[in-house]
Amino acid sequence: MPRTGSRSSYQQFSDEDDEDNEGNAQSQDFFDDVDDDLVPVESSGNVAQEDDLRGNSPPRRFSKTCVKNVFTVLLIFIYLVLTAVAIFLAYQTISDFLDKLNQPVMSVSYKEVDSFSPPGIALFPDDAQLLSCKHHYHDYIPPLVDPGTPQEGDCEITEVTYFGPFTDQKEKRAVVVRGPSDVKNKELIFMQFSQNETQEDFSAISYMLFAKFSDLIESANKSEFMRDCERNYSMWTFSGGFRTWVKMSLVKTSGKRNEAVEFRQESGVVKFNDKRPESEQTDQLFFVVFEWRDPYMQEIRLIVTANPWSSIGILCVVFMALFKAANFAKLTIKWIIKMRKRHLKYKARELNPVS
Repeated sequence: MPRTGSRSSYQQFSDEDDEDNEGNAQSQDFFDDVDDDLVPVESSGNVAQEDDLRGNSPPRRFSKTCVKNVFTVLLIFIYLVLTAVAIFLAYQTISDFLDKLNQPVMSVSYKEVDSFSPPGIALFPDDAQLLSCKHHYHDYIPPLVDPGTPQEGDCEITEVTYFGPFTDQKEKRAVVVRGPSDVKNKELIFMQFSQNETQEDFSAISYMLFAKFSDLIESANKSEFMRDCERNYSMWTFSGGFRTWVKMSLVKTSGKRNEAVEFRQESGVVKFNDKRPESEQTDQLFFVVFEWRDPYMQEIRLIVTANPWSSIGILCVVFMALFKAANFAKLTIKWIIKMRKRHLKYKARELNPVS
């Protein structure tokens, strides 16, 4: 009896163990199924997270690319502005050089001398008569003695007749006097003219100054020489009934190829108090004095301030800047194309897994 009970209890325990093993096997299978179900969920969650990361990462890269593109465009704009400035500087440099070349600057200097070359004083008295011509010194002219009558003089005089350069039909008579030269002792020439009756409304005598009296004396054709002088020099006048004091100054202008001589003058007029008898006052009297103003000769030189080497240097710098700007623009365009290709390649690589 006891053995039978033990066997039956053993069978029960063994049955319970079998049932427990079967239950454990079923529970293991259930957890395995649960694990299998959880893994795809977990993996799908990871995929979603990766998709979120991928979805978030392109905007950041796109923003960086956009900033780079904006910065590149800004640099290109700056270089274009610099290029325009360089072109303007080149144009301005060339324009300034041409302006300075065509418009030289005057350099004025004064040279002190003890004496000048005796100038030529050409007077055109027409119907008037030269009564006297004398040299005086130190700005002193003695009182007049018998004005209106011919008197002895000490001037060197030459008469020339010629046809004017502008009116060939009218013959002119010029009385050319050797002018003063000793400026240190204030040498002057005092001349007196007389004119009888005139049909003109105003009475005056014209005169002209030229550089050297010796040029006329040494000239082979004095008439042609006077024609050239009248063509190139100015004419002045002094009136009757007055003493005209002419103070001369000499100006030499040195140009690119030739030199020119110009006379400048200052004149003062004093009324003549005619003390002659009324019967003799029908003759109009003219008085004129020629003197150097000061012992300084003015020299004017035309200087071209345009320096070709500095202009060439500026142009070289400008062209180097243009070359650098062109090279930078070329490299920038290549970089933009490269970045564009890289962006398209990355975008295509992102689209492939999705598809």
